[in-house]
Amino acid sequence: MTRRVALAGIEFDALTEDETVAAAIAGLEQGRGGWIMPVNLDVLRLASRSPTTRELVAQADLVVADGQPLVWASRLQGTPLPERVAGSNMIWSLSAAAARAGRSIYLLGGDPGAAEVAAERLRARLPDLQVAGLYCPPFGFERDPAERDRIIRRLREAAPDLVYVGLGFPKQDRLICDLQPALPAGWFMSVGISISFAAGFVQRAPDWMHGLGIEWVHRLLQEPRRLASRYLLHGLPFAARLFAGSLLARTRRAGGQPAKTASITRSEARPSSSEQKRSTKRA
Repeated sequence: MTRRVALAGIEFDALTEDETVAAAIAGLEQGRGGWIMPVNLDVLRLASRSPTTRELVAQADLVVADGQPLVWASRLQGTPLPERVAGSNMIWSLSAAAARAGRSIYLLGGDPGAAEVAAERLRARLPDLQVAGLYCPPFGFERDPAERDRIIRRLREAAPDLVYVGLGFPKQDRLICDLQPALPAGWFMSVGISISFAAGFVQRAPDWMHGLGIEWVHRLLQEPRRLASRYLLHGLPFAARLFAGSLLARTRRAGGQPAKTASITRSEARPSSSEQKRSTKRA
């Protein structure tokens, strides 16, 4: 069973990127489907405030830390996560593993035209990769039952092994909950904007910025109007509270007191049926 680390009421799997990829491929070999959810600082902030959002995250089979601040917070509280596990990296590393294993992928979402270009780029780097299909749902798809049924039908017909769903949190994740019964032996991964990253439609920050945990500055400079509120008004204050809560948790643990990991803890949100299901899957 994977070691888990609690941050702000969310339990993260203490896995490296390589271990996460290996777990998905092993699941495919065993005929067992699953769902990988990389959680960044903004998703953690939303989940810390909403029991419904926490319950949605808890339904994923593997929850990994997509953000250096989350890794730092885990170290501050004395329960370190091994590394950042980013969906924007795994769209490449998991595809490489799929190509070696003779498995197929499906690209669902991204900006209009991004899935086609991303598929071309992935095939150029990974000639053995099988792309079972791609689709960009129209705006407002989540309010259209007929469109939801169309997506399910497309997936059933394509029968991919891995599905990258890049429609933004929480739309992509709610959709995955609907799609899993249609593809029970497949693996899904929530990838957010990563399909557009892979296509080159949106430029990723340089590696040195990722190492310093400031890739958000690069994204902010690209889309200041859309992202200023998320990063400056909400993200930075939440990060400060997360670090403070992590230090407090470490102090409590050192003093033999029950640890609190941030503004919301497991004791403040009783495990839902979906959380219990997740624990049972991992056992």
